[in-house]
Amino acid sequence: MRIHVVNPNASEAMTRGIAVAAAGAAPPGVEVRTTGAAGGPLSIEGPVDGALAVPWMLQRIEEAERDGVDGHVIACFDDTGLDAARCLARAPVVGIGEAAMHCATLIADRFAIVTSVPEALPVLRANLVRYGLASRCAGLRAAGVPVLDIDAGTPEALAAIRRETRAALEDGADAIVLGCAGMSALAASLSEEFDCPVVEGISAGLSLAAALAGAGLRTSKRGSYAAPRAKAR
Repeated sequence: MRIHVVNPNASEAMTRGIAVAAAGAAPPGVEVRTTGAAGGPLSIEGPVDGALAVPWMLQRIEEAERDGVDGHVIACFDDTGLDAARCLARAPVVGIGEAAMHCATLIADRFAIVTSVPEALPVLRANLVRYGLASRCAGLRAAGVPVLDIDAGTPEALAAIRRETRAALEDGADAIVLGCAGMSALAASLSEEFDCPVVEGISAGLSLAAALAGAGLRTSKRGSYAAPRAKAR
């Protein structure tokens, strides 16, 4: 089985980090192919960045579809371009945000999301409502740290994430969802430090994409995810 993991931003360093995380999280028998959306923004921190990233990300999805991959994972917690990707792809397409949130509901009554910057919060609030999970979320907390600083693992970024994780648990969360692909390497250490489940989206996304593909399920081409019609030139 081959799963395509796409980083919707153009940061080569972040794409490399996602590739390492994805390779380590891949279920047995799953080969991972990781790509980056060269040409898009270097990070996605709100709706404008997300919109600019979509065309470049969709090119990677189309290329991987032609190559016959069995599933796709969008490695941005905003689930950037998820609907458009599902319209293009017949293989299952999983966003790491949706995957992590759903996985959290299976192991905890209420979860909190710790993300990067405040600009991401409106997008995540809307996604929680859309996924029907707003009532299961105990809170959204932004560490106030740029995505690329998180990916670089700066001491300031780590301290801010730890601070917001502690505050989220004090507010009543039973589990933590890490709201940025660059946070994936922190899940195990935070889980041990705070003695609670910490869900990161790359592992969750890969597991769900592989499960869907393994069950022989493909993206419906009826209704919302119908394939786009060819446009006259």
